[in-house]
Amino acid sequence: MYDFLEEVRLRPGMWVRGHSLLHLESMLFGYQAALSVHGIDENSDLSTGSLGPFARWVGEKLGMAYPSALGWAVEIERASEQAGQPALEMFFDLLDEFRASDHGDQQQAPAQAGQPPATKAQQPHAPD
Repeated sequence: MYDFLEEVRLRPGMWVRGHSLLHLESMLFGYQAALSVHGIDENSDLSTGSLGPFARWVGEKLGMAYPSALGWAVEIERASEQAGQPALEMFFDLLDEFRASDHGDQQQAPAQAGQPPATKAQQPHAPD
């Protein structure tokens, strides 16, 4: 999924109608539904709605007292409007921060004693 999101970051107009996070969230929901239909088990930080790790983290980051029933896309769009920042730009800023934190499921593997940290190319990779 993260590989796809990097494609969206590079060419948002090609992937996301109107640069709407709701459209992006719908695409990710469709991806997750297709995985389920085909019996593919893939963890996703970006589950739709308010139950996934990213949604909970975004709620905390935006200072919300409780998770939004509307989900991460709506809350980021609201926050971006108030901040005067494009919603997709804010989404990718938040996603980068989330992945860099200890919350994301795509963390670096811990280095063994005396070994440099593994690069992305050296880490085992599950399909996104």
